[in-house]
Amino acid sequence: MILKLLLVFKKTLLPFIFLIIIGCSAEDSSSNKSSWSLSEGMEYPKGNQLSRAEDGVILDDGTLIVADQRHGLAKIDLSGNVTPFGNFEALEYAHNPPKVESGPNGVHLSPDKKFVLTADVFNGKIYKSSIESNSTEILYSHEYGVNTAREDSTGAVWFTQSTENKNEERVFEALERAIPDGALYRISSSEGEVTPELIIDGLYFANGFYIDEKSNKFYLSEMMKNRVLVFDLDLSTGSLSNQVILASIPTPDNMELNHDGRLWVASLLSNQILAIDLETGDTSVVFDAQTKVGYENLQIGLQDMENGEGFADLLTEELIGDMPGLLTGMIIGDNSQPFYVANLGSALIKVSKE
Repeated sequence: MILKLLLVFKKTLLPFIFLIIIGCSAEDSSSNKSSWSLSEGMEYPKGNQLSRAEDGVILDDGTLIVADQRHGLAKIDLSGNVTPFGNFEALEYAHNPPKVESGPNGVHLSPDKKFVLTADVFNGKIYKSSIESNSTEILYSHEYGVNTAREDSTGAVWFTQSTENKNEERVFEALERAIPDGALYRISSSEGEVTPELIIDGLYFANGFYIDEKSNKFYLSEMMKNRVLVFDLDLSTGSLSNQVILASIPTPDNMELNHDGRLWVASLLSNQILAIDLETGDTSVVFDAQTKVGYENLQIGLQDMENGEGFADLLTEELIGDMPGLLTGMIIGDNSQPFYVANLGSALIKVSKE
């Protein structure tokens, strides 16, 4: 039952220990605005045209390409029209549970912005779609579900395995109790047989990550430990070292580096997007969709997680509030474009920065 609720429900609120930081984050001046509430956004596109829009990308002209459980990927043009993207049908893509389960999840542009990488959190496939030809290939099929995949400038592909799941139900078992079977892998850009290298294992639900090549840093969400990790990155060898906790955040999910140099991270149980100062680790709220029930459940969830338990039973309808679905991430374009809040629902939330 939890599995079906998650497609419709959302979460909310930060724990008490984060409340003081959150309370002073917003600026009312439109020219310096740094925090937005759900009431300042709008559902986009209209008409509930999406399906499990967990993540996505924005192109230079404002076109969006987002995860879509029906089609693999969906394109949203500038008029808000939605069409399937990537010709996943040619790969016999299908979502027809319980026989066939698919869950397009993390969606990211390649460094040259010519391709879209999509990770499937249920069937373990990593797809690479050409924007120019509207075609898709299966880059790699992992034994377990893949949460997020990103390509670096060397052509190597990094991906997270949240847990050792082969279907949707097993994913949410890992949200009901802390299981250290998450991992980070890297596929070398070398031609030949694709053999991922295990970079880190023993993670408690590895989730979104960001490769900061300019600073030689690698950021990673460890959701069931309520923390964002940072590593020193050697891009040439694909090695990570000097693991440190950058910030403590409730149930961190997808992340992106914003124009102002802060790392935006979706906080799933808080129903918020937080920004992390990379120098100090201080956090503040960027987007707030909290509800009263969500805040109360967050306190319960954080306490349960300290005892090795999970929070799946706290994902109730009251947590979601007016969000289309459970908040999972953000889509950030250039500084002149609005940003979009991704979730497990049937529409994004579009937020104008003006």
